[in-house]
Amino acid sequence: MGEGPAVRPSAAITPVQQMLASGSGAVLTSLFVTPLDVVKIRLQAQQAPLYKGTDIKLFSFHRQVMAVPATVIYFTCYDQLRDFLRYSMGYQGDHIPLIAGGLARLGAVSVISPLELVRTKMQSRKLPYSELMVCIHSAVAQDGWLSLWRGWGPTVLRDVPFSALYWFNYELVKAQLCEWYRAPQTSFTISFTAGAVSGAIAAILTLPFDVVKTRKQIQLGEMEALGVVSVKKPSSTWNMMRNIWIDMGYRGLFAGFLPRVIKVAPACAVMISTYEFGKTFFQERNLNQARCGL
Repeated sequence: MGEGPAVRPSAAITPVQQMLASGSGAVLTSLFVTPLDVVKIRLQAQQAPLYKGTDIKLFSFHRQVMAVPATVIYFTCYDQLRDFLRYSMGYQGDHIPLIAGGLARLGAVSVISPLELVRTKMQSRKLPYSELMVCIHSAVAQDGWLSLWRGWGPTVLRDVPFSALYWFNYELVKAQLCEWYRAPQTSFTISFTAGAVSGAIAAILTLPFDVVKTRKQIQLGEMEALGVVSVKKPSSTWNMMRNIWIDMGYRGLFAGFLPRVIKVAPACAVMISTYEFGKTFFQERNLNQARCGL
């Protein structure tokens, strides 16, 4: 902890402006990565024969649509938490992005998790969005409110470490690139490169958790499609990883390695560079308005 709170930079943007910047980046990223996500899910779900062709494509497409509100919450919370720790609490150091990234993702996952589960149920029964409330009521009546957070554990195990690693490496690589090129502020190219590098590293290290999450979602969809009500307690994340290791070895835990890296690295690059560009736009806009008001 430093001697006192750091000074917040001028022309800071508002949370609403952060949400607009992250929302535009999330939409562009979702459109970009959907085809690659289809390939990754096919490779991870080779033992799930019910999900073929159009079903896999729809599964992937709706995942990307659901990613938009999650990304808006996630990026806005990250910036707010990072700035709070730095400028309000006075903490400094490379660990700040790691902490803020992990906590921001934890919050976003907790908020979006029920919607993810409902979306999976709707796809397995091929229900339209107009019957969303019916689907939610059915899920709660059958298994209780906590059932809406089923799959929260493996999602957290995958996304929280990913986010912590991603922001830690992003801020580090970005600072090094700015110093290398003697850039006074982050350019689009610098943020794009730092996003791609940090995204690739985080994607590789957390891939086994992504495999387990995909397997669990598809197994749930199969049970729903067949009308099967399981009386057994779902396998834990660690048990599933152990079984995958026994059956297929490290290849099973890293299934979809290349598509995930090819998807995540450019997706992170597009998302963060668009987000940084949006923030720069609003910062300059706020600064001009402040000057006009003088």
